[in-house]
Amino acid sequence: MAAVIEVRDLCHTYSVGTPFEHDAIKHIGFTVEKGEFLGVIGHTGSGKSTLIQHLNGLLKPTSGDVLLSGESIWKDKQTTRRARFRVGLVFQYPEYQLFEDTVFQDIAFGPKNMGLSETEIKQRVFRAAEFAGVKPASLEKSPFDLSGGQKRRVAIAGVIAMEPEIVIFDEPTAGLDPAARKSLLENISAYQKATGATVMMVSHSMDDVALMADRLLVLNEGQIEMLGTPAEIFREAERLQQIGLTVPQVTSLFLRLKELGLPVDPATYTVDAALAQLLRLKGGAAGC
Repeated sequence: MAAVIEVRDLCHTYSVGTPFEHDAIKHIGFTVEKGEFLGVIGHTGSGKSTLIQHLNGLLKPTSGDVLLSGESIWKDKQTTRRARFRVGLVFQYPEYQLFEDTVFQDIAFGPKNMGLSETEIKQRVFRAAEFAGVKPASLEKSPFDLSGGQKRRVAIAGVIAMEPEIVIFDEPTAGLDPAARKSLLENISAYQKATGATVMMVSHSMDDVALMADRLLVLNEGQIEMLGTPAEIFREAERLQQIGLTVPQVTSLFLRLKELGLPVDPATYTVDAALAQLLRLKGGAAGC
């Protein structure tokens, strides 16, 4: 597959020339393929949020470049503006950015800025609301009358109403209860499958990214520590723990089983794979 995003030797330094100068990301390079789901993980301060804000031009790199479909997003002002519609960024706690009188108007804000017709705007609002799990009856309500979880869904709908090629979620489930988190992740997964969009998701939850991501990008102190499939990454559990990260609960269990001498794969990270191995072990024991 062709790369839809290419990050080339990206560096970003905050407060250059002051006593507070800080290198947030250092010489980062990677690609994201069209239709891929890439999880981004790292400890607090590892550079995750700084990195993703470069991917649609909200931050300009100190050096290096970001290419969308082979073209630098900094080619000219028009290219940078297009990048901000092509790459949708859902910030952590996006509900704090709601400001319109009604839910409909909030979701419609982005499409209106794109200069679309009223008919197209309305269609996009209804499509995005459905994908994000916003009920039609809520569209004429004030967003401030909704629960915290519903506000977040409205904010997400506002981004996907622009129908970006790439959607980046920064900790989309932060602060949600388990049921709301599970429901929102199901909506994100369904959205990607239905649209074929490329998705990146920053998360502290190893269980979430393990289930959803095709590959994982691990950041540590502003640099790429690892990049690979979930199985490849979780096989390096000791290294993850050394840089302040955890592994999925299933992986943690299977690491312990391996330590106890059982013939299991310590990189197991899904319940289905775990169950299959346990059933094989049970069958083997019964045969003896």
